Amino acid sequence: MLSKIAPNNQTIIMSESTPKITAYLKTFCGWSEGVRAVMRKYDLAFEEKDIIKNPAFRWEMETKSGQQMSPCVEINGQMLPDISGAEVEEWMIAQGLVTPVDKEADAPTNSACSDEQHAAMARAQLPPVSKIKFFS
Repeated sequence: MLSKIAPNNQTIIMSESTPKITAYLKTFCGWSEGVRAVMRKYDLAFEEKDIIKNPAFRWEMETKSGQQMSPCVEINGQMLPDISGAEVEEWMIAQGLVTPVDKEADAPTNSACSDEQHAAMARAQLPPVSKIKFFS
């Protein structure tokens, strides 16, 4: 095992190789923020693919995961479909990719957006996401 010092001066124990992580997330989503919070908690680098801003990433996620629900997180080639941040953390610990740390995540890791977050999104009047249309 390797260890490194996180920005908050806590020691984080990691496996011999840093995991390759791709997270298919929504811009504004409690579940997606939970995944981000776990990545911050363990100071893990990951590639974020926003499935709202880029429909090609949604297609890629659906193709790789075989389903439409998000978030989906791919770690070292293993797809974890429709998963919460808490479940990602549990899986990484079980696989020996990280070890538990005495630090709380900076956001809930197992919940949808709060009513306040939904209201804030509504006030911002975000454009609705339209479905992709295929023409033959």
